[in-house]
Amino acid sequence: MGESPAMDLGRIKTYPLQLRKNLTTRADFVCDTKGIKPWGGRRFRALVRRVVKAATTGHDVLVHIGAHVIKTGQSLLLIDLMEKGIITHLAMNGACAIHDFEMALIGETSEVVATTIENGSFGMAKETAAMINSAVNRTRLGFGHAVGQMIEKRRMRYREYSLLAAAYRLKIPATVHVAIGTDIIHQHPSFDGAKTGAATHKDFLRFCDTVTRLGSGCFLNIGSAVIGPEVFLKALSIARNLGYAVHPITTANFDVRRSLADPFYRPIKNVVVRPVSLGGQGYNFVVDHRVSIPSLHRLALDYLGAKQQRQNR
Repeated sequence: MGESPAMDLGRIKTYPLQLRKNLTTRADFVCDTKGIKPWGGRRFRALVRRVVKAATTGHDVLVHIGAHVIKTGQSLLLIDLMEKGIITHLAMNGACAIHDFEMALIGETSEVVATTIENGSFGMAKETAAMINSAVNRTRLGFGHAVGQMIEKRRMRYREYSLLAAAYRLKIPATVHVAIGTDIIHQHPSFDGAKTGAATHKDFLRFCDTVTRLGSGCFLNIGSAVIGPEVFLKALSIARNLGYAVHPITTANFDVRRSLADPFYRPIKNVVVRPVSLGGQGYNFVVDHRVSIPSLHRLALDYLGAKQQRQNR
């Protein structure tokens, strides 16, 4: 059977990104956490101490995020944790890369889907797909590297808001884990499934490499209900199959809600429970990202500062 004429993506209608109404702007981004009272009790503070201990003793802290982390304005706090050596590898799904790119390019992101889906303009902003797909189609170094490099090399106006650009500058692994058909850039004729697959596969292998060194380290899954837990569990299996012990390990899942019908939904099983069966500790926190990430940032900096003061005495 040949390709259906209806699926000729060369026929889609696009429009300039600058004309799109967005729900998230630079004004929504949290710049610092000075003076805030951190959320959480003993369990949350114990997790943050484990994160700081891992980062300051040469162990990896791998963080995987979902798109709402960016849409709630938390990128600058994560960038600060990257710059201070707390986050050593940042992973994300394809939607995160899109929001991150748009923030760097125009300082806004997150279209009004309820409206744009009605007339077929959802996801049809020209620049987002054209520029990301072009970078990914050319790269041999992975999806995250390609987008971060493009943002930096083009010196995009708002690149200080970009997680991928920060990772590129800092030479920190930033991996993007894509499921084909889930992202708006897949709707455009510039999308090449084979090249995107190769780029995200390269990022998966880089993710696996970090997981091999995650013994005594930490994995935090923040706001990713599917991609993060699934990618992590497969990478952990690969690492152990190849002979890496990868334990004890500290894991944590952060989300805004959990299923009341199934208390062992995917993130709990694949992040909190199964990975620590050989040793370590798993945590689950149900809390808004606008609360959890600023609290994580504030406590991590406080604990890091206190540790440095003790070392200087």
